[in-house]
Amino acid sequence: MRPPLLNPLFVPLASLPGLGDKTALALGRLLGPDARAIDALFHAPSGMIDRRLRPPLSEAPLDTVVTLRLAVEEHRPAPPRRPRAPWRVVASDGTGLVTLVFFNVHPGQIEKLLPKGATRWVSGKLEMYDGMLQMVHPDRVVPESEIGRLAALEPVYPLVEGVTQSLVTRAVRGALARLPDLPEWLDPALLKARRWPGFGEALGRLHAPEQPEDIAAEAPGRTRLAYDELLAGQLALALMRAHLRGEAGRASPPTGAIAKRLEAALPFRLTKAQKQAVAEIGRDLAEPTRMSRLLQGDVGAGKTVVALMAMAQVAENGRQSALMAPTDVLARQHLKTIAPLAEAVGLRVVLLTGREKGREREAALAALASGEAAIAVGTHALFQDEVQFHDLAFTVIDEQHRFGVQQRLALAAKGRAVDVLVMTATPIPRTLVLTYYGDMEVSALRERPAGRPKVETRLVSSERIGEVVAAVGRAVSQGARVYWVCPLVEESEATDLAAAEERFAALEAAFPGKAALVHGRMKGADKDRAMARFAQGEVSILVATTVIEVGVDVPEASVMVIEHAERFGLAQLHQLRGRIGRGTAASTCLLLYRGPLGPVAEQRLKILRETDDGFRIAEEDLRLRGEGEVLGTRQSGMPGFRLAADRPDLADLLETARKDAALVLAADPGLAGPRGDALRHLLYLFRRDEAARSLRAG
Repeated sequence: MRPPLLNPLFVPLASLPGLGDKTALALGRLLGPDARAIDALFHAPSGMIDRRLRPPLSEAPLDTVVTLRLAVEEHRPAPPRRPRAPWRVVASDGTGLVTLVFFNVHPGQIEKLLPKGATRWVSGKLEMYDGMLQMVHPDRVVPESEIGRLAALEPVYPLVEGVTQSLVTRAVRGALARLPDLPEWLDPALLKARRWPGFGEALGRLHAPEQPEDIAAEAPGRTRLAYDELLAGQLALALMRAHLRGEAGRASPPTGAIAKRLEAALPFRLTKAQKQAVAEIGRDLAEPTRMSRLLQGDVGAGKTVVALMAMAQVAENGRQSALMAPTDVLARQHLKTIAPLAEAVGLRVVLLTGREKGREREAALAALASGEAAIAVGTHALFQDEVQFHDLAFTVIDEQHRFGVQQRLALAAKGRAVDVLVMTATPIPRTLVLTYYGDMEVSALRERPAGRPKVETRLVSSERIGEVVAAVGRAVSQGARVYWVCPLVEESEATDLAAAEERFAALEAAFPGKAALVHGRMKGADKDRAMARFAQGEVSILVATTVIEVGVDVPEASVMVIEHAERFGLAQLHQLRGRIGRGTAASTCLLLYRGPLGPVAEQRLKILRETDDGFRIAEEDLRLRGEGEVLGTRQSGMPGFRLAADRPDLADLLETARKDAALVLAADPGLAGPRGDALRHLLYLFRRDEAARSLRAG
């Protein structure tokens, strides 16, 4: 249960002063559909208006926010025949005159706001018009008696359509007034060393700053709040990991009976990194606790073979494994890698996707149910009701960010105490590994398999497309196979991007019978047929959308052309480039771009030309795009940061939070002590309720 002390912060927005159901509904578009008072407090300002400058009119600067004490002298309504003309109010401060200009306002409203003869404090920017000082639509107008409520430093918040600054400010002030005196959950030594204020004081400085520096990213209060958010996340992940480890597992110790024969049957030697990953996963499988491990590796680093070695260890114990891929194409690619090796050592592999029908599907289902098949490879079809395993003990989830949590759990539910290995071909920056996979152990494959050539990468202006087509023709005449990647399937009136279908038509006209087309809207069988023709050399050019980003392995392909490369993400370009250079031939990737390039696109393409290190590319992609875009968190519902987003010191704070969480749980695994109790408040504040509930004491 949520600590009662926090209840005032979890009231609906509509219950805050000055808000109602209608305004709360509007704020919900900004703060979330079920927003509470705490969500207003966690909506950080993006800037500030400084209203401290209060000069006499005679010395007031132009185009700068000033706050003036003015006497209202005269109202000048719009002429009768000019209804769209502004309403003007002439005011003075004894050193000069200024005209306050209002468009499209009700006369009664202005007369009430600025009655003739009254004194008002007015804040906004001055400008010169026709030789006179004027202020168009002042930001603030308050009576002299209420000058105290005009904030000298006014935070400016990010908005959405239909939500105003004043509405957000009202919500924030109402929420601040409800903020209780909370127990301190941070280590006193850390607070002292970093000179951080308390949680309540930090929120106060953020939303009611005393100095412009109070809302800066490096401000002690703002840094402390970012750390609180990170600590809540790291503590939650550590609790979930402890909870998972506490669940009974089943040991699958190595006997070597199959795994050693499998390694001897490999047509290549495992790299040092592969051997290390195999050993780490093997140790996990041998333990009587549940395994939860992330295996990340660069393009072509050999993750599938590592997973197969683990499956062999599971098979030595008479148990089954399943590998789930996000697409039919990728599942079949895994089968192509796994099946010949597994069957060479007596392990039967079956395929289950949405396309297996009739007798083929029935045979696969029967083999899994009887235990005759040791390994199942497939898509989400693996967790359908009719799929029954004899004894599923190990699941491998490939490109896991493309699956929902429920899908992964559904597959694990097919067995008993199932060990889980998650694989990704997209190297993930360390900060994001800690953020999103902190509940998992991590293995990384950083070595390129022996004999793989480095891909030469060149930038080419799209104005030189004719030269590129000619170069492709020369490469094809010498026996090369070429990928040509386009970002769209068909031309749209709303965009000028190249279309795969149009490019295919042009290349087919230039090189009759030499090109094939693959895109995501094609039927699976047609897609497979086109890819098979390319893999077998029947055609030399495969025109494709990003459907080939993962899962297509044609060692003979040595040329890639990517149109509108400036429109792709850095990691995606790296994934695409990884489709070539998989054989022994020298390989070239041409990045076609349309100028002029923006600064971010230019940096992206420059980095790609400089390096093929996927881990460095991932770090640069994070720097250029932010965590949500890199992992697809905007779409997949992964928790993005609110207070810790886009910080230059994110890695440092995250590492400190990770160590702090580990120390806390080592000393107080049930969070039963004084600091542990305070940390429960932190978990609920940042909606890490699930982790809090996993505590046996809670």
